[in-house]
Amino acid sequence: MDYSNREADARRLIKTIEDVASTLQATGSTDHDSRYIGMEEAVKEAIKHLFVALFPYHFGRARERFNPVEKRAWELMRCYDAVSRALMFVLDDQKTAEETADKLMHRLPEVLEYLNTDIQAAYEGDPAAISTDEVILTYPAFKAICIYRIAHELYVMRIPIMPRMMTEFAHAETGIDIHPGATIGKYFFIDHGTGVVIGETTTIGEHVKLYQHVTLGAKSFEANDDGTLVKGIKRHPDIGNHVVVYAGATILGGNTHIGDNCVIGGSVWLTHSLPAGETVTVRVTEGVQISSHD
Repeated sequence: MDYSNREADARRLIKTIEDVASTLQATGSTDHDSRYIGMEEAVKEAIKHLFVALFPYHFGRARERFNPVEKRAWELMRCYDAVSRALMFVLDDQKTAEETADKLMHRLPEVLEYLNTDIQAAYEGDPAAISTDEVILTYPAFKAICIYRIAHELYVMRIPIMPRMMTEFAHAETGIDIHPGATIGKYFFIDHGTGVVIGETTTIGEHVKLYQHVTLGAKSFEANDDGTLVKGIKRHPDIGNHVVVYAGATILGGNTHIGDNCVIGGSVWLTHSLPAGETVTVRVTEGVQISSHD
């Protein structure tokens, strides 16, 4: 066997790796500390335990000898530990992480109250739903909304990175992109859901239903004199109560307010406000799109 070629190939490979490593170092691609190594997996683990804590009879492990309160207490303890571990990546010390995890645990009853209304909205709003259990176990929108509602609590607490990491995990899993900064009322339902985008400063009232590929986004981005984007301003629309937005509609702008009981038809492009009770549709006549207000 000819080992000389193998040795030459190995030397070339080592040289290539050393050259690439030096180039990466010179460009600053590795100019970060290692505090976030393992954070992604820790956040996924926290999400798993949060689902179990909220819905132990759907995602937990059977413990017939426990009564309902004991079962929830057991799952909450495991959840608390997982959340604390994830928070350690972005907070200064263990004590702060544990205090924040404790605050989140105390917020879970209200989170569950909102989620129960979302489950009911899905069951009542989708004729294909045969039970609320089916919604919890199989609907991608429920997974995305559940993760959003938990992440929103951490966002309100001003926890960095982790809320966005949570909702981006939901985005990858479901195709639904809800920024944790959005404010969303009870009885929220996304039907099908793929391609839905909800921006950071969006507000959504109660009993709102969105279909797939709806975008609630920014119309434009203000810039500072040096060209950097202005942050922390209202960029996304406000949606009232009892609003339906059909597939492919796009609603843009921080000054865009959609009133209660409005219906936005499929493929509508909307950058202005609507009073309560409006219906906006787009119909195609001989290849020409015509917008109409009813």
